[in-house]
Amino acid sequence: MQTEVIVVPLLVLGWVWTLQGVPMLPEPLYPTQENFDLGRFLGKWYEVGVVSTCPHYMQRQRGDPAIVALELQDAISEGKVKMTATALRHGSCKQTSTDYGLTNTPGRFFYHVARFGVDVDSYVVHTSYDEYATVIMLSTGKSPGDNSTIVKLYSRTMDVRAAVLDDFKTLVRQQGMSNDTIIIKQNKGECVPGEQLTEPTAQPQRSKSSVMLSQPPEEVMSFTGPGLLSGK
Repeated sequence: MQTEVIVVPLLVLGWVWTLQGVPMLPEPLYPTQENFDLGRFLGKWYEVGVVSTCPHYMQRQRGDPAIVALELQDAISEGKVKMTATALRHGSCKQTSTDYGLTNTPGRFFYHVARFGVDVDSYVVHTSYDEYATVIMLSTGKSPGDNSTIVKLYSRTMDVRAAVLDDFKTLVRQQGMSNDTIIIKQNKGECVPGEQLTEPTAQPQRSKSSVMLSQPPEEVMSFTGPGLLSGK
């Protein structure tokens, strides 16, 4: 599995938005999967590994690192992919959906977070389609402090082979991040939004406010961190 990816400075990433709200994208900063096939990439994935240069994003991920179930499908709007993320967090099953825009580069997607004024440029750098995918996401905001890089490992199952994990670690190092900071998520099972879930009896009783998520980790909102593929 090829893992060589060019490291690029995040600050050179710039976005220009037209009056119609359509982004004029800069040149791709990473090579995407050769002959990327969107149809084969759609379907169900699990987010099993993640690392980011944003300390706020990483702190929240470490709080309750459950594997996130992802469903990718063609959106109703032409030229977009709908990502639905579902995860169990502190006894609550949360689900969010986000539309990612397609670009002229197969395997590259964009997303704009109006609330935070952040643009997200996502690259599927490697995928076998039926087993794993690695994604690099770059976010840029109004100030250099809003810029960050996130690398994710997706799997078609909740388990990954050691060789796949090793290649993911190589990709992380190529982005200037340490393998020690990688979060490998825990299999806490799948859930259905709206189900009544009970906290384990070994844990102390918590108030309702303490178990509610401020924002699901898949929403690349602050990066600064849903998800293409799922802040501050």
